[in-house]
Amino acid sequence: MTSPSPPLSDPVPVEPMPIVSRWLKDAWELRQQPNPNAMVLATTSADGEPAARVVLCKGLVEEPGYLVFYTNYESKKGADLALCPRAAAVMHWDYLHRQVRVTGPVTQSPAAESDAYFASRPWPSRIAAWASAQSRPIGSRADLVAAVAAAARRFGVPNPADPPREGADFNIPRPPHWGGYRLWAEKVELWQEGKSRIHDRFLWTRRLSPDALEGFAPGPWSLARLQP
Repeated sequence: MTSPSPPLSDPVPVEPMPIVSRWLKDAWELRQQPNPNAMVLATTSADGEPAARVVLCKGLVEEPGYLVFYTNYESKKGADLALCPRAAAVMHWDYLHRQVRVTGPVTQSPAAESDAYFASRPWPSRIAAWASAQSRPIGSRADLVAAVAAAARRFGVPNPADPPREGADFNIPRPPHWGGYRLWAEKVELWQEGKSRIHDRFLWTRRLSPDALEGFAPGPWSLARLQP
């Protein structure tokens, strides 16, 4: 097990995403929680109602700078992002005494990227993505189990509720309503616990200009130290 990267200190680097990447790597290597890549994702509905839930950060691209997560595009978060394509995310690691906040616009990941990730998931999870109309009401657990069984029959695979087949895998395509999102870093705030509540807190901001090929073309970062 490696030691965590050193704490922030003046002068702080002008680029925040490499620091976020190192902190996430530290969390993975220490594995002090089951999902060190868990992050709270906050979205807003068309009428301004906020909603927050935990998702998994499945990718971090330092340049041009975005986080990747996957979900059902027809879920509550997907509906929010379709109407208001901006979000905020928080990753907090108590055992590292660190916190990351990222805010910015959101775009869907390229289909090929979503296909590749979906294919890497365990086949029962792929069946579940077809079976669940995420965020919509359902009458009972039995109805949900029946929906999973129906999806399994559709693709000619075993029912995931049955005893698992060791080493089994099946070709199950990605549903068109399921895929990735990129949360582009427009603001990044890093917090690091200090003694006597003298914490270190830094905010990086930049301008993102729409770009037809990449999604956004980033401008230079500006840095400010914030009072804790």
